[in-house]
Amino acid sequence: MNSKFHYTNERNVQIVIALLKAHGIRRVIASPGTTNMTFVVSVQNDPWFKVWSSVDERSAAYLACGMAAETGEPVIISCTGATASRNYMPGLTEAYYRKLPVLAITSTRGNHRLGHLVDQQIDRRNLPNDIAMESVTIPMVKDAEDERMCEINANKAILALKLGGGGPVHINMYTKYGKNFGVKDLPPANAIYRHTVFDELPRIPNDGRVIVYVGSHANFTEKQVEAIDRFCATHNAAVFCDHTSGYRGRYEVHCQLSSGQKKWRSELNNANLCIHIGEVSGDLYLPTFKHVWRVSPDGELRDTWGKLRRVFMMPEEEFFERYSEDGASHTEYVDAINDEIEQIKSKIPELPFSNIWMAQQVHSKLPAGCEFHMGIYHCLRSYNFFKLPAGIQAKCNVGGFGIDGGMSTMVGASLANPEKLFIGAFGDLAFFYDMNVVGNRHVGGNVRILLVNNGKGNEFRNYGHPCCFLGDEADKFVAAAGHYGNKSNALVKHYAEDLGYEYLTASCKEGFLSVLDRFLSPEMTGKPMLLEVFTETQNESDALEQILNFMEGDSMSNFVEKTKTAIKSALKETLGEKRINAARDFIKG
Repeated sequence: MNSKFHYTNERNVQIVIALLKAHGIRRVIASPGTTNMTFVVSVQNDPWFKVWSSVDERSAAYLACGMAAETGEPVIISCTGATASRNYMPGLTEAYYRKLPVLAITSTRGNHRLGHLVDQQIDRRNLPNDIAMESVTIPMVKDAEDERMCEINANKAILALKLGGGGPVHINMYTKYGKNFGVKDLPPANAIYRHTVFDELPRIPNDGRVIVYVGSHANFTEKQVEAIDRFCATHNAAVFCDHTSGYRGRYEVHCQLSSGQKKWRSELNNANLCIHIGEVSGDLYLPTFKHVWRVSPDGELRDTWGKLRRVFMMPEEEFFERYSEDGASHTEYVDAINDEIEQIKSKIPELPFSNIWMAQQVHSKLPAGCEFHMGIYHCLRSYNFFKLPAGIQAKCNVGGFGIDGGMSTMVGASLANPEKLFIGAFGDLAFFYDMNVVGNRHVGGNVRILLVNNGKGNEFRNYGHPCCFLGDEADKFVAAAGHYGNKSNALVKHYAEDLGYEYLTASCKEGFLSVLDRFLSPEMTGKPMLLEVFTETQNESDALEQILNFMEGDSMSNFVEKTKTAIKSALKETLGEKRINAARDFIKG
């Protein structure tokens, strides 16, 4: 590079340049201007790039069309603000209909200046449909979230150059006319690569554990489960789920109870690579992983945790089959972590009467073959601490992640399958929000509703919630306390019974246990059921705090190893090394 000018210190521009290099894009046609100065000066002094000049932007776009058609490789065009970018449109239209990978990088001082009579501020927020396959904005970087946004948007744009047969793409990049070009070594940026069924796929790294994480998912087919299980058997992996994941195969793990602990961390919750499938999840308590490979037929960049490195645009079954070997049978990891979770489960202290305590009692007693629905969010989290029995599927409206419609969704499913039992647990705000469906004349005897009535949106008062510090002050408006009868013991009873429901109620542990067997009866009854349970705010919060803080000290696996070491030391002191070796030889021989 030139000894005086190197890379700009504008981090958003550095990210774009680093990702262009990571994706192998080197041809640039630059048009004169000030607004694109930080980009152009940086690439002209980097020997990786081949740069040509074109004063006329219209000609520059067509030059790029010819170059892209000749080489089959992407070509960058860069211009300043004002009307310069408008002159790209004819060439980009040509590129669109010929599927030519032309990347137009326009520069701007920021959309916040639009509409304020500022010179050379052209509105590029809405493009004609046929000049770009993708259009993204690369803002200035102020913090880590801005940096992540720039990385995702730049990767998305670059990958769109070849997506669906290819075509032109637009990046609108902010600048502050930075004059500092003293950055000699270009800081790295996280590149994301997309793979399709036609590609030679990268190897699974062998430098750490591999896990599969499943967000909310449509019902799995038998072949999908078999493919996942073969993958796990090959790579000694495990499938981490919550109750909306739907996977019930050999390698199922529900780690929320262990990974949610605040004072303790298991080494078994650490992995190198996460294979991410499914959609939105309500699971906050995750294992730790370094890198993510996303598998989905949509091929979109879903960077849930900021660690996305590869996207596999293919059916999940195809992915898992291509990474599996016949005859493999590894189960060491899944067995170890599930054993540890069972040991942790046995140490749960006696919890206050609460949603979580009820989940502890209910989860293992759910009738075989039923479908279990949960409301957002306290109910979903409460039951996620406990694994459901084999054969039971669970659902929750995590797509929009609102409290509305949970019961209607369950009832809709029950109408489609009247021979199946549907059981749901919902908080009082969710219940009253969706109470019209309780009176729907089509509701059958295969529907049972557990209503947890604490007289408010107790989530906002729970331990760890951003609003919990407000205390009683939150009840006025944030937690919306006091609505819908303010925990009336007659309102829901009359409503349910007048609609033909069998009504049950409880307000303490003994009362709940006395009606639980009836509520969870595996036999179909002639009426739908509604079990209303009254709980208190502090008990709900205390139960959540206790279940997240009862484990302390070293991880259980470390504890086991330390115990083994202590036993060996004691034996050596008592028997001596010679006797221990003699005993070992005797056992072997």
